[in-house]
Amino acid sequence: MATFGNLTDRLADTFKNLRGKGKLSEADVDGTVREIRRALLDADVALEVVKEFTARVRERALGHEVSGALNPAQQVVQIVNDELVTILGGEARRIQFAKNPPTVIMLAGLQGAGKTTLAGKLSKWLAADGHTPLLVAADLQRPNAVTQLQVVAEQAGVAVFAPEPGNGKGDPVKVSKQAMKFAKDKQHDVVIIDTAGRLGVDAELMKQAANIRKAVDPDEVLFVIDAMIGQDAVTTARAFQEGVDFTGVVLSKLDGDARGGAALSVASITGRPIMFASTGEGLDDFEPFHPDRMASRILDLGDILTLIEQAQKTFDEEESRKVAEKFATDSFTLDDFLQQMQQLKNMGSIKGMLGMLPGAKGMREQLDNFDESEITRTEAIIQSMTKQERTMPKLLNGSRRVRIARGSGTTVTEVNALVNRFEQAAKMMKTVAKGGVPQIPGMGPIPGGHGGKASKKNQKKKGSKSGNPAKRAAEDAARAQGAIAPSAPSGSGFGLGGSKAPAGGPSPEELESLQKFLGR
Repeated sequence: MATFGNLTDRLADTFKNLRGKGKLSEADVDGTVREIRRALLDADVALEVVKEFTARVRERALGHEVSGALNPAQQVVQIVNDELVTILGGEARRIQFAKNPPTVIMLAGLQGAGKTTLAGKLSKWLAADGHTPLLVAADLQRPNAVTQLQVVAEQAGVAVFAPEPGNGKGDPVKVSKQAMKFAKDKQHDVVIIDTAGRLGVDAELMKQAANIRKAVDPDEVLFVIDAMIGQDAVTTARAFQEGVDFTGVVLSKLDGDARGGAALSVASITGRPIMFASTGEGLDDFEPFHPDRMASRILDLGDILTLIEQAQKTFDEEESRKVAEKFATDSFTLDDFLQQMQQLKNMGSIKGMLGMLPGAKGMREQLDNFDESEITRTEAIIQSMTKQERTMPKLLNGSRRVRIARGSGTTVTEVNALVNRFEQAAKMMKTVAKGGVPQIPGMGPIPGGHGGKASKKNQKKKGSKSGNPAKRAAEDAARAQGAIAPSAPSGSGFGLGGSKAPAGGPSPEELESLQKFLGR
């Protein structure tokens, strides 16, 4: 996530200095802790949280678990990861639903924190889980707040209760009470109350929020806080805790480019768990908060579990099985390719998904330069083709490609590039679907691979000898003395030298799991 970009970079540079050291001295630990302290303070994490955090890291780093470790540097990273999980709340907590519906969720926070949009995101997330939420317009102070909530409710496909026009008119406590009766009559099992905020913490704001809480006795009071608020997060959170006493925290605008110290301060300061995070402007950019996964993202260790969950929600299992069969039988078409692209698009931001991969820091520049509209252009190119052309790309001669480029508003070069990418992807996935190991462009043949023709050619060439008898005799003598090493695959992948490739290919277990994923 962009919020933790600078912190991730600083911590990665700090740990880089520990690599290669067989043993860490006290000076090494102190230097590392000092850099961690600076990185956290630069990220706007509260001073008291930083002091407590670095003290625990130093104590554990100087203890037996590091001194007796085979790799002290990795052990320090593990300690930092554990302590990050702790200050982020430890374990994930979910909404506690009432035994007798409706479950009442009250949203509180400053004006501009994103409560109204968050209400829509939360209601859509609950509706997807089988609930029937009702949004309640109890923010009658902010101009057009009621109208905004009605628009958000329509976009989310949920019901809204808004008997008052707002804009300074109406009693929010009365509206909240009426909403409870309405929800029971209409059999809504969750009620989400959007309350008013202020530009700053004041007595009137707290009094109104406290009165609403007293009137409806909510099961959950969620404090919505802007993740980019910085050091003010601590003051604001404590004020709301004393005035309203919330049960959980929701971080909004977590996709911002600020330093994100609020996320690392609020849970530790208030003792209340972070329950949800808003990660973008769309109603689907919303996810439950997992402290362990967020700690992994901060340390650039990736968040594969969240990525898998997003894929499971978006991709249809039966459809994926059919696509896998098409790969194996060489019947995968551009129509199938288009469908897969659209499902990938439905998962959300491509940048966000790539950022969940381990080592995403190394791709930071590429991610920043990634053009999300590339998928839209790809869709336009395929949709400009005829049904026959999508089924048989070999029909795409020069004149057809010119027509497609004009119809999609792209260039012939872009059409050619798409067709080439499609052919390469189909060839690679066919190899994988049949249990082979594909040869990835830019990499040498993968040791142990048996999925392509190139490997067979290489096997024939491997034992070839010179046609010159004298030269052949010299080669035989050199091999006998070990002067000529067995030929190694050329090229390298993912920054690893090709000459140091592992002796064996993917394990049978890895191939089996990959084939299961492909539905075979």
